[in-house]
Order: sequence, then C-alpha cells, then structure tokens
Amino acid sequence: MSPRSASVNEELRRRSRERLLQATVELVGERGYEATTLGAIADRAGAARGLISYYFPGKRQLLQSAVHRLMHRTLESALEREPRTEDGSELLARAIDCVLGLARDHPVLMRTHMAGILQAEGFVQCPEQQRLAELLRNTVVRYGTPDVDADYPLLRAQLMGAVFAVLLPGAPMPLPRLRAELFQRYGLDWELGVPPGGEPPGGARAPTVGQRR
Repeated sequence: MSPRSASVNEELRRRSRERLLQATVELVGERGYEATTLGAIADRAGAARGLISYYFPGKRQLLQSAVHRLMHRTLESALEREPRTEDGSELLARAIDCVLGLARDHPVLMRTHMAGILQAEGFVQCPEQQRLAELLRNTVVRYGTPDVDADYPLLRAQLMGAVFAVLLPGAPMPLPRLRAELFQRYGLDWELGVPPGGEPPGGARAPTVGQRR
C-alpha cells in the first residue's frame, strides 16, 4: 500500500480536530464542564485520547475553540441564509440575533465559555476565534461604520455584555429587552433579523434616518 499524500494526512487531521470540537460542544452542553472528561470527549469523537493533547494544551483551551467554532458556524449560516442580502443593517441585525440566540439556546455551554474568558488566560487565539472575529468585523464594515477599528471592539464588548446579562444566574435580563437596546443603539428597525413576537419592550424602536448616528 502506498503511503498517504500530505494533503490526505492534512484532511484527516482536520477531520479529527473537527470531531473533537463537536464532541466537546455536545458533552459540555449535556453534562457541564466539570463532569466532562477529556476521555469522554475522545470517546464521543471516536479519537485517541492523545490527539487532544496534540491539538490543544488543555480542556479549557479545547472548550474555547469548540465554542468559537459553534459561534462562527452559526453566525456564518445566519449571515448567508435566504434571502441573501448585502444590506448592512440587516446583516448586523442577524449578527446580534445570532449571538443572543446562542445564549438562549446553549445556556450551559455559553455560561461556561464566558466564565473561562474571565479567567486569567482570556481569549484563546485559535483559528476558530479568528474566524469569528473576521465575520463580526466584516459585518461592521458592511454596516457602514466610519471607524471600524473603534466600532468593531465596541460591538464585540456589547455582545459579550448582553450574553452575560442573559446568562446571569438568579437575575437574567430578558432577551427582547437587550435586543431592543442594541437595535436602538445601532439604529436598526425591530423587524430586521429574527424579531421575537410582539412589539419591542417599552415601545423602543429605531430612530428615524435623520436621527441615526
């Protein structure tokens, strides 16, 4: 049997890494972080335990990469869903709804992720995090902001704050209220993106075009 080519080996490594990331998302969402062992992740992924150490320094780094993968894949799907659009306001609305939706739909996973970010190691600079950053930054560009370098970090911080507020144990803020605040901040019509049912909280709607920043 002839040896596999470098491209084939690279594709096999990519698939193994992807399976580990997907297994991490599934198991932490089901069991929580502490109850999820690296051995269980390897078993779920159908991979050797040693592969985790090959790709990731530890469980916390593996989790961050796994959540960033979930986030960038979900965001990419939201931005490209039908009907396709180049309208910057619609794309920003989809991005906001996507991130808030992840907090709603994956509370255990996202709460664990936020806790890890607030620890000493902070963000893991992995390909998944970089892809997420690229998508968010490009959304800010397409929205038409005059100062991307200032407005992209601000949007990222506001989204992180909103996720934290949704997930705060014992005192969560309602998602529609947070959505209304973000939409008003960016002058977005309530009907853009994926609006929840009913009117915006407090009657808050986007300012008219002449009032927008």
